[in-house]
Amino acid sequence: MPLRALLRPAFLYLALAAGIAATGCKRQVRAAPAPVPVRVAQVAVRDVAVTRQAVGVVQPLHSVAILSQVEGVLMAVHFREGDDVKAGDLLVTLDQRPFQAALQAAEAQVAQARANRDKAQADLDRYARLREQQAVSEADYSQYAAVAATTRAAVAVQEAAVATAKLNLNYTEIRAPISGRTGRLALREGSLVRANDASQPLVTINQLAPVGVSFSLPESDLALVQKAFAAGPVGVRARPATGQGPALDGKLDYIDHTVGLDTGTIALRAEFANEARALWPGQFAEVTLRLGEVRGAFVVPATAVVAGQQGDQVFIVKPDQTIEVRAVH
Repeated sequence: MPLRALLRPAFLYLALAAGIAATGCKRQVRAAPAPVPVRVAQVAVRDVAVTRQAVGVVQPLHSVAILSQVEGVLMAVHFREGDDVKAGDLLVTLDQRPFQAALQAAEAQVAQARANRDKAQADLDRYARLREQQAVSEADYSQYAAVAATTRAAVAVQEAAVATAKLNLNYTEIRAPISGRTGRLALREGSLVRANDASQPLVTINQLAPVGVSFSLPESDLALVQKAFAAGPVGVRARPATGQGPALDGKLDYIDHTVGLDTGTIALRAEFANEARALWPGQFAEVTLRLGEVRGAFVVPATAVVAGQQGDQVFIVKPDQTIEVRAVH
């Protein structure tokens, strides 16, 4: 057999083997994926405040709708709409002439009643002396005693009428019961003001300093709020929801006695001095309620906490440069 014929199969085998080896080498030298850089942060240990956030509504602690206690014609207005007034400041004056006349009539009637009382008392004294001398009957004396008692009662009635007339005259000057800011005046000079007309108050005064902020928290926070409230003053910080204006520090002053059946929330209110009028009635405010403090808490940046299937979690870099997932609470 020729040597060429014997060598051909071996050559073909070696060529096939070389091709397979070359293919295997290509698969083994494929490049591994590049490592992904990550940013790590050191875990810190410090005291952390326990807070709750909510959106509240600014409300005046006191708001009074001014009504007239007597009926009369509005004669003069002593303030401008939107003015700040103090308790006791004169707001409006009604026509005093009818009330002055009523007072004079009541004073005249009380003078007449006193004269009748004095005459009846003099007659009673005279009959008392005659009674001692047995010069008059017991029936006559009793009659004069009854007249004297009636005139004394009449004097008391007329004196009460004078006091009422003076009071009504004082009511013609309507003064501010609280300090605050006035709203719009409902009536003008010359208008008839009706007594105790709740459908049309003369003006409303809102107290702006101090002021309250009403807000709500979930029922699940009730026990924590009650515990903090019982321990002492609970600090609250508020600022306008628009983000414009300074934040004010105040304190929690009211916890509602029931949980809302429809909302499952508890109503709260905080009081703020509001001396600079940063908060305005009817305005929305961002509220932060401080309910306590956790001492020695492990603290990481908020961006390190991610949401997982079992809740919030963080990735821990172990000494061997591998990653471990841990849940956080």
